[in-house]
Amino acid sequence: MTYFEQLLDQTREARESLVATPIIQECLRGQVALPAYVAFLREAYHHVSHTVPLMYACRARMPARLDWMQEAIDEYIEEETGHDAWILNDLRALGQDADEVRRAGPGEATEVMVAYAYDTIARKNPVGFFGMVHVLEGTSVTLALNAADQIQRTLALPQAAFSYLRSHGTLDQEHTAHFAELMNRLDDDGDRAAVVRAANIFYGLYGAIFRALPQSQPHGKVA
Repeated sequence: MTYFEQLLDQTREARESLVATPIIQECLRGQVALPAYVAFLREAYHHVSHTVPLMYACRARMPARLDWMQEAIDEYIEEETGHDAWILNDLRALGQDADEVRRAGPGEATEVMVAYAYDTIARKNPVGFFGMVHVLEGTSVTLALNAADQIQRTLALPQAAFSYLRSHGTLDQEHTAHFAELMNRLDDDGDRAAVVRAANIFYGLYGAIFRALPQSQPHGKVA
């Protein structure tokens, strides 16, 4: 079993718990309300806007034994730059005020997840940040494209409101194989344990964001 396969195996319970979150299951059944989608995008903006700064912080604190990861981190930075702008564009397509979204700040669950990511890098093993990468990319591949189709179909929303979900879902499909190769190069037991531990925690923290969203209503559109 490769290390990436071990990572999947050792985080299975946390991953299944996230996917079982009621609002995610409702969305996948087509039971979604507009306020829930808007709230999701608002919170997504407030954690995605930290992705690139977190990667720079991770890069700066990587120990010498992991210098080989620097190039991969640089590639991630290049590919992730501007994704927060996609989310603001989606919100504008839904009639939301992007400046107000910025000013409002994140919900408590989002703030805690972002804070834990910075803490992992600054106070623990910085490679643990890849536990967050694993959670967000893996969840995106599993759910994003399907969720976008269900939300658009149920609420009859314009294509312009789904640039984040659709583009991110497609990109993360491409990233998965590369991420597996990267993780399989980790040969230090401490580094491997740090990624597994962080991933399990991030699954819980990301799930808390979804549980804090307004509950979708099973019938009809909500304006």
